[in-house]
Amino acid sequence: MLYRFLQNMGSYFLLMIRVFRKPERWRLYLKSFWREIEELGVDSLGIVAIISIFVGAVVTIQTALNLEDPLIPDYYIAIATRESIVLEFSPTMVSLILAGKVGSNIASTIGTMRVTEQIDALEVMGVNSASFLILPKIIACVLFNPFLIIISIFLGLYGGYLAGDFAGFISHHEFVYGLQLGFVPFYIAYAVIKTVAFAFLITSISSYYGYNVKGGALEVGRSSTLAVVNSSIAIIVANYIITDVMLS
Repeated sequence: MLYRFLQNMGSYFLLMIRVFRKPERWRLYLKSFWREIEELGVDSLGIVAIISIFVGAVVTIQTALNLEDPLIPDYYIAIATRESIVLEFSPTMVSLILAGKVGSNIASTIGTMRVTEQIDALEVMGVNSASFLILPKIIACVLFNPFLIIISIFLGLYGGYLAGDFAGFISHHEFVYGLQLGFVPFYIAYAVIKTVAFAFLITSISSYYGYNVKGGALEVGRSSTLAVVNSSIAIIVANYIITDVMLS
């Protein structure tokens, strides 16, 4: 098991070296980049928006129910909601969701190209297939995912505001006051930095499993599963490391 892990790590880093070599034709890479922005980023807006609004509402309701104490001001509900969404939910939980959606898409797409010998055809033509197929995906996710997380934070807080107001747990003015009270701008930078790291892990790990598929359609499905599982594990481990380094 240890040998297989080390072997996979070595193969992964060797693949990343190939990916980050200088592109042969920038125009083709740029065209591919905009296509990946749409497929991997813009197409994820819907699921991110829906999940963020409802999770923000749930966090607010649960926080309000756990702070039913006349000695605790109502605006603490907004503070707790803000910290939960900004520090953990939006950057980490949304990235785990994207690992399932985006990661499986990347692994299955590249894996299908591998089993149908399209990657071999690129290599025969002298194209660096690793860079051509993977680099635009990595850059697209690394640049666009932070925007998804910023949108997720905003919608999560808005969902919390709606839930608190409609359920009568907290008034509009107290919620807004709680959001502003003691706000630390560095937490937004922390969330964005985590998102960039997670976006790289999702795309690179998923691409690795898709690129190294051997067999047929069944193996493509297995590689998609491995990509999602290992991307999620990498996100959780990276989350601990980044949090320990930046917040301790």
